[in-house]
Amino acid sequence: MATAPAINIGITDENRARIADGLSRLLADSYTLFLKTHNFHWNVTGPMFNTLHTMFMAQYTELFTAVDEVAERIRALGFHAPGSYSQFGKLASVKEETEVPRAQDMIRQLVEGHETVARTARTIFPLVEEAGDEPTADLLTQRMQVHEKTAWMLRSMLE
Repeated sequence: MATAPAINIGITDENRARIADGLSRLLADSYTLFLKTHNFHWNVTGPMFNTLHTMFMAQYTELFTAVDEVAERIRALGFHAPGSYSQFGKLASVKEETEVPRAQDMIRQLVEGHETVARTARTIFPLVEEAGDEPTADLLTQRMQVHEKTAWMLRSMLE
């Protein structure tokens, strides 16, 4: 059986591993937020039902695409992406919700979740810049923009 050639994309093996570790944390946070947002979409009630139900659907749909992009970047760096609840549970900073909170609390939790994902992405950025990993830098920039904007929009609903 032939083996694949070594990865030689101009980033050291050590830096690729460190970046992939950071992206694995980002993937876990993003997937946990996806699951939480989908849960809230299913279970929201109250006077803002239609608005929140629709908004949460747009958000979990965007997150569904994002987790695929993050996982594929991990693979492009030569590592396996985590893909189980137990792996995500060990890696994620976003807290899972097992109850059904009131709509306003759902919004607050999602603000916190989006801010957490943005912070996770930001922690990886210095290593990515040092390693000259422009594709990952671009991915992180896009993710931070989405999460910071979404947190702002959700936060605005709480005023």
